[in-house]
Amino acid sequence: MRLRLTPREDSFYDMFADSANNLVTGARLLVELISDGADRAAIAEKMRACEHAGDECTHAIMRRLNETFITPFDREDIYRLASTIDDVMDEMEEAADLVVLYKIDEFPKGIVHMVEVLERAAELTAEAMPRLRSMKELNEYWIEINRLENQGDQVYRKLLAQLFSGEYDTLTVLKLKQVIDRLEDAADAFEHVANTVETIAVKES
Repeated sequence: MRLRLTPREDSFYDMFADSANNLVTGARLLVELISDGADRAAIAEKMRACEHAGDECTHAIMRRLNETFITPFDREDIYRLASTIDDVMDEMEEAADLVVLYKIDEFPKGIVHMVEVLERAAELTAEAMPRLRSMKELNEYWIEINRLENQGDQVYRKLLAQLFSGEYDTLTVLKLKQVIDRLEDAADAFEHVANTVETIAVKES
């Protein structure tokens, strides 16, 4: 049995789990947002509350980091992981906000697939966070996130092709493209989270 003379602060694991679970909530709100007949203003308000909750999680991690002498893994990596998780939530919230601000009522069919990518990435990220304690069985997580991000890229390109096909007027194209860009940025941000987890796992192995 290893004896540790100075206690290590392990609450970071639970805090990262809470932060990642909040991403699942946000992604599922996006699913609701693009559904036919959705109360988009109400859903966007829930998304704003979700984003605020994410900010609180991030601030709590940063405060704990400043107060802690011995951390479970590198301080820089804790900061980076907290920041990248926060980035995902920011992108999803911005997409929802733009939908309401631009009064978008109809979406290209392919946007469903983009949101499904985000929902699955959120679920995988939430499942992975508790495994940081042991640093085991994480490689499948970042491999699958990378695959999902590639899938998201393909969906994004198809959506752009549809937007510029002449089916939509110029103003609608501009509005929809901003929303789709934010969703693509969210998919990229999920990959940044996975890359950070991979870096941590490699250092700790």
